[in-house]
Amino acid sequence: MNCIQHKTKLAVAMALSLAVFSAQAAEVEVLHWWTSGGEAKSVGELKKLMQAKGDSWKDFAVSGGGGENAMTVLKARVVAGDAPTAAQIKGPSIQEWANEGVLANLSAVAKAGHWDAQLPPVVSSAMKYQGNYVAVPVNVHRVNWMWVNPAVFKKAGATVPKTWAEFPAAADKLQKAGFIPVAHGGQPWQDFTIFESVVLGVGGADFYKKSMVQLDQGALQSATMLKAFNTFRMVRKYVDKDFSGRDWNLATQMVIQGKAGMQFMGDWAKGEFAAAGKKPGADYLCVDAPGTKGDFTYNIDSFVMFKQKSAEATKGQDDLASAIMSPEFQEIFNLNKGSIPARLDVKMDKFDDCAKKSHTDFIASSKAGTLVPSIAHQMAVPAATTGAIQDVVTQFFNSEMTSAQAVVKLAAAARTK
Repeated sequence: MNCIQHKTKLAVAMALSLAVFSAQAAEVEVLHWWTSGGEAKSVGELKKLMQAKGDSWKDFAVSGGGGENAMTVLKARVVAGDAPTAAQIKGPSIQEWANEGVLANLSAVAKAGHWDAQLPPVVSSAMKYQGNYVAVPVNVHRVNWMWVNPAVFKKAGATVPKTWAEFPAAADKLQKAGFIPVAHGGQPWQDFTIFESVVLGVGGADFYKKSMVQLDQGALQSATMLKAFNTFRMVRKYVDKDFSGRDWNLATQMVIQGKAGMQFMGDWAKGEFAAAGKKPGADYLCVDAPGTKGDFTYNIDSFVMFKQKSAEATKGQDDLASAIMSPEFQEIFNLNKGSIPARLDVKMDKFDDCAKKSHTDFIASSKAGTLVPSIAHQMAVPAATTGAIQDVVTQFFNSEMTSAQAVVKLAAAARTK
């Protein structure tokens, strides 16, 4: 082979290799609302995995812990024909988007990864539309947690309440000792997060299912729901005057810094404690919200993929789905985020006691029938209905509306389609 032939062959080989690399590489634009400390760290790990696969990550972060802002932006993008590669969407909204015919079918990558064998039924069923996977789960969050600063309770001489009946005595002692009893951010989804734990604690899992999931009119207008609103109003008394508009992670910081005694928030709050170097069981406690021992309100974070025109973009989606479901990412993400893996085969050795309790309770409540979807975090009913009910809850929390009036409004909101 002469020099010219050799150079020509080398040039062709380089061109082919570059073409292959170009075909494999993809820019993956991901819409999410994970912008706080522990959450942002977790996103960084997923970005690393994608880059290792040769794909480039285009971050599309929209702040706002409940995701409402992100959904507004997403709808505008989809309507304009400019959908991102993937978006953080969950619960019944997955089915609603799939019904619009805009989501990609992930069944091939799911079959290759044996997702059906790795996921509990409550998780896998939420990821499917008409039998096909259209979403990939990241984790399972427990929502009905109460986060406690034990040093604050000790200074106040208060006992951590296990029931709503015990709650006022503990909160009064905290308040008398100069602490804010309940750290809270005055945003609708945060109000709703407290409310659903109150409903679960007052009425139990069966009542919660009937009222918050099945939207049974009798349950919604019952004496039990009236009691739930009365209890919710009682909790409102123990929130500080500056709560309006406060982000959830700032409320968590109030507990971390010893300004407040407790916060009602899902286990993503644990990521904030971890980022601050705090240890569970010593610096903070994770306990069941009053009256909810043995019950588990779940929230599953997940991503859907939007249909793409190029093979390169489709490959990027498959890479992202595989990366999210990998045991490596499920472990590192949930260690950072505070949640537990969606996959059943991920070992819990590296997880702290709060996560281990969450994992144990998740399995136990699933067997006992006390595993319920979070309505406040869009896992229970369609988005329009969730929004209408949330509006009633927030109006009640921020006004002099009576519990009797709230019950009537709640029942009407539940009929929203």
